[in-house]
Amino acid sequence: MARKEVRGRGGPGRAFWIAAGIIAVVGLAALGWQASRPKMTSRTIDPTLPKLKAEGYVLGSASAPVEVLEFADFECPSCGQFATVTEPDVRAQLVNAGKVRLRFLDYPLAMHKNTWDASLAAACANEQGKFWQMHDQIFANQDKWNGEATSRPRGPLADVAKSIGLDMTRYSACMDKETYRAQIQANLLEGERRQVNQTPTFVIGDKLVPGALPYDAFKKLVDDALAKAPSAPAESGKAK
Repeated sequence: MARKEVRGRGGPGRAFWIAAGIIAVVGLAALGWQASRPKMTSRTIDPTLPKLKAEGYVLGSASAPVEVLEFADFECPSCGQFATVTEPDVRAQLVNAGKVRLRFLDYPLAMHKNTWDASLAAACANEQGKFWQMHDQIFANQDKWNGEATSRPRGPLADVAKSIGLDMTRYSACMDKETYRAQIQANLLEGERRQVNQTPTFVIGDKLVPGALPYDAFKKLVDDALAKAPSAPAESGKAK
């Protein structure tokens, strides 16, 4: 008796194996891209700018036993989260108590097209002694000037500048000249030297710590650094 050929049973057909092969090739290509893609980086460095020393902007007592560095991007959502949620407690409980001082350093990322304008705006506010007021309002109004909201961020940033009482003639001249671009780049280069690849990133004591830390985690790192500091803050907890 002739044996009948059975089709459609006994395992996957040719079409299945073709599809599986395509999926495998695509998957390998994706893995290769994931492994080879660059880390989050800053904007391309401008070699024509003068080379300056990184400075940043300081909040707190010069005699505080621990200095915390923050490398941040004004357009970074996680930086905005830290600035608006955690930092008020850091200032109230740690900075005002004289335990730490904060040093904010710009780390503008290439993925954020409006962040350089925000850093320039903050630097121009600093020229008038109002960096931290501008810092706070830039983050609080991030959704008005960031790359998702506008391709012309200087208008909304000027509104922020007006809201904190800056001399707008002086501010506008500073922005037009981009007076502090070289200083911002110096801050950025310091972050690259320290191998920062995420914003925000903090330097607390001898630790480089990425991410928008909650207050308890931030305080724990500060306490560890205080324990290793040459001199401890006064028992009263007041600034020296």
